[in-house]
Amino acid sequence: MPAPFEDVEPEAGEGEVVDPAVPAAEVIAPGATEAATIAEEPAPIAPVVPDGPVTVGRMVAEALRRAGVRWAFTVPGESFLGLIDGLEGAGINVVATHHEGAAAFMAEAHAQLTGRPAACLATRAVGAANLAIGIHTATADSSPMFALVGQVDRSAKGREGFQEADLVGSIGRLAKWAAEPRDPADAVLVVERALVEATTGRPGPVLLALAEDLLDELVPDGGAIPTPRIVARRPTDGEVGAVLHLLAGAERPVILAGGGILRARTSNDLVRLAELLRVPVIGAWRRGDVISNDHPLFLGMTGYGAPATVRERLGAADAMLVIGCRLGEVASFGWTIPAEGTRWAHVDLAPGRPSPTLRPPDIAVEADAKQFLRAAISRLEARGVIDAASVDARVQRNVADRAAWEQATVVDGHPWNGPGIHPGQAVSTLRRLLPDDAIVTTDAGSFAGWAARGFRFRRPGTFLGPTSGAMGYGLPAAICAGLIHRDRTVVALVGDGGLGMTLAEVETAVRMGLRTIVVVFDNERYGMIRTHQEQREGGSTAGTDLGPIDFAAAARALGARGARVDTDAALEPALRQALVADRPTVIQLAMDRRWTGVDATP
Repeated sequence: MPAPFEDVEPEAGEGEVVDPAVPAAEVIAPGATEAATIAEEPAPIAPVVPDGPVTVGRMVAEALRRAGVRWAFTVPGESFLGLIDGLEGAGINVVATHHEGAAAFMAEAHAQLTGRPAACLATRAVGAANLAIGIHTATADSSPMFALVGQVDRSAKGREGFQEADLVGSIGRLAKWAAEPRDPADAVLVVERALVEATTGRPGPVLLALAEDLLDELVPDGGAIPTPRIVARRPTDGEVGAVLHLLAGAERPVILAGGGILRARTSNDLVRLAELLRVPVIGAWRRGDVISNDHPLFLGMTGYGAPATVRERLGAADAMLVIGCRLGEVASFGWTIPAEGTRWAHVDLAPGRPSPTLRPPDIAVEADAKQFLRAAISRLEARGVIDAASVDARVQRNVADRAAWEQATVVDGHPWNGPGIHPGQAVSTLRRLLPDDAIVTTDAGSFAGWAARGFRFRRPGTFLGPTSGAMGYGLPAAICAGLIHRDRTVVALVGDGGLGMTLAEVETAVRMGLRTIVVVFDNERYGMIRTHQEQREGGSTAGTDLGPIDFAAAARALGARGARVDTDAALEPALRQALVADRPTVIQLAMDRRWTGVDATP
């Protein structure tokens, strides 16, 4: 087994200097104090130390490795063969996929799981266009990622070279930052800037367009390979005190926590702060695993699939701490949260930049979530800021709020005697049989609302879902999770529409020796869009019906196991077999088309 990564404690001074190749990696068990350490499997290829001058392709690869990159996902192209050579020499695993969109999703999922960037590679305009969906998703999820695109030879630039496009001005605009270096010396400077842009401030994807001929040129003598140094700002004592007094002085405070908590591996600290203040925690959309859902202070997740209790509790708050989270449209229920009467504080790497329609925070603190939480806990444990009477009142309200949420999240109580499976029963069966450390992934579709409401995540860092709402994310993300955590169960929850986009990646899972489980909620249509169509008076229903696909047979043709489930009772034995199988399994769940969203019954 590889040695676990160590927590890096802050050095003296205003900020914390972190080597991104050795990030803190703390994963939290159901209790508030129990923590374990996880580690990513090391690259099986030992890096070769360059002896003498290196090519631009090797320089880029060495810089990525120093930034923590261990995996690169790609559909290979002739325009970046020099980069593939460099990646192999630097000891970075190169995984071939069947579509660049899947490659980008895998790299994005890697960042969500580890806090460490990965790379996705593609060729020229055609490959970059296919990467676009994953680049957009990484931006939405604030995930550090390197999108590296081979460009035409510099001699062909501007002459309609084969597959030429302005990659920086087109696909690059979806990224946090993009550049195309002109020569080897410029390439060193561009890569150095790319490392900073991807991993500092609000993290995100960067796109580099690298000319085919440039990759094989030598870096000038003395050209150093860039090494990133990340400085995370610590909050001041005054900032911490202001936020604590806001929460302690309120009657109905709440904490809304997002991906910054998971990226900083600081869920234990969030639980400790919530317990000290007796303040409940709500996860941002698709970040419902910020703390164990079994904790009595957890009150659900915002966004699609959330029960009414979540929005009601947020709306009733007189004070709110938003930490490691952006208040986008879905997370904030259409920018209605915070409510008009709610005073709120925003702690984030890039705080205080809400929608133009959203009132600015009363307190904005630019800080890493872990830095803030540990400072707040230290202050509370040393001084305390809440009196006994307030504690008693909060405990009573929290108990009532938790009971209301638990009742509202029962998804298997709908009576059903029709054909096919009950989606709520399927979610309950999955929760009952999957181990607590299983990693669950999902993509877009009405089926996802059932899992969002009814599945209980018992450990942080066990859920991957794109806040971009992208279809086709679930299977590629599950493949990435399986590569990182080969000893853990990984389950992709997908619709028939989403799996239709990435079905070929089942072969990728087979080739990489994974045991990925894919559960397909199959209603033979684009169900969520059909629901929107039917809500329009006199609207058309064109374009949303799909034909039947034998996903189980397709899985077998791709080298995996395949099973079709037509009744609720048949799911448990199929899932149990998949859990002990030696290769990937696709479980096709036949659904009656009358099942739509989690708030509607046939």
